[in-house]
Amino acid sequence: MKSSFVAWFFAAATAFAVQAEQVTVKSTAPQQYVVKQGDTLWDISSLYLASPWRWQELWQSNPQIKNPDLIYPGDVLALVYDASGVPQLQLVKGVKKLSPTSRVALKSLRAIPTLPMNLIEPYLTYEIAMSDEDVAALPIVLGANRNVKMNTQGQLLYIKGDVNQQAVYGIYRLGEHYRDLQSQQVLARETKLVATVRAVHGGNIAAGTPASVAVETVKQEIRAGDVLMPLQQLYSAQFKMSRPSNAVQGQIVATNNQLREFSTMSIVVLNLGKADEVNEGHILDIQRQSPTVIEGQAGPRYIEDANSLEKLVKAVAETFGTENSEASVVWTMPKEKVGELMIFKVFDKVSYALVTKTREPLRVGDYVVAQPN
Repeated sequence: MKSSFVAWFFAAATAFAVQAEQVTVKSTAPQQYVVKQGDTLWDISSLYLASPWRWQELWQSNPQIKNPDLIYPGDVLALVYDASGVPQLQLVKGVKKLSPTSRVALKSLRAIPTLPMNLIEPYLTYEIAMSDEDVAALPIVLGANRNVKMNTQGQLLYIKGDVNQQAVYGIYRLGEHYRDLQSQQVLARETKLVATVRAVHGGNIAAGTPASVAVETVKQEIRAGDVLMPLQQLYSAQFKMSRPSNAVQGQIVATNNQLREFSTMSIVVLNLGKADEVNEGHILDIQRQSPTVIEGQAGPRYIEDANSLEKLVKAVAETFGTENSEASVVWTMPKEKVGELMIFKVFDKVSYALVTKTREPLRVGDYVVAQPN
């Protein structure tokens, strides 16, 4: 009873501390900063905060800023403190003068992005994760008006399926399947944009007449069997950074670089989607499972180094739910945080994210988690 009360007391105290925690500004944070072309919101947040996703808390009492995610080149940010010592960032108005010899350039009309656009724009613009059922319903490329391997601008392609005359489409190449690492269930199919086309004739499948489209731009070779989708070019460069309001647990199931290990600024695929209530801008912790230890007669050893008898004991313990026995004790270690990431594109069952912080190299199979606020 005593141990239960102590555990409850410390849990309650910890929860109170988290709720009462105030945002802490770095000791190296500049008192004044001029937003430059090429900056990202994440870059500027990192100048001021160890946890850049808490950016909005610096603006919470600032009536000058209606949308803290919209900051422009030429804006001047000043770090101030209120009467209670709470830090705030304010937008400097009036004469924006940093020194007797330097003045701020005229403000740009385009807000800076949240993340580096050179990294995420291809995934916002050119990549879509779809179910096999949705892919099967799409029009496909049958061939071209000339038997050549490289289809060029202005060439005609013949299409099986319905297209709207004069509408613009993207031609997409089917890529790998994303699978859940535990169940091996197919989550989605990767599709990559290889060309853009404009519909010329609608065609008639019942009469055996294909539709035709004219090639406008080519990124890669167009192949028979590639699929057509309405071109999706609209996307936002700004994201509202926040922790999810609900508990989230998933895994990294793929990465863009196909390497065994990867680090900050890598693009990863998660087995979390719309059904898991994750959104663009959500910040998740990356965790790694610490290795299991078997404590046997020869002393504690990692499961990889345990002998056959110890491994058999572990298997029996897992099967019957009795991890502790006289012969050995199986220690299932906790998961430890190894980094953070931000989701920037969400599909039905998967999402794309950018790794924003790492403590050590990451791997496919690492966990991603968030606790409710």
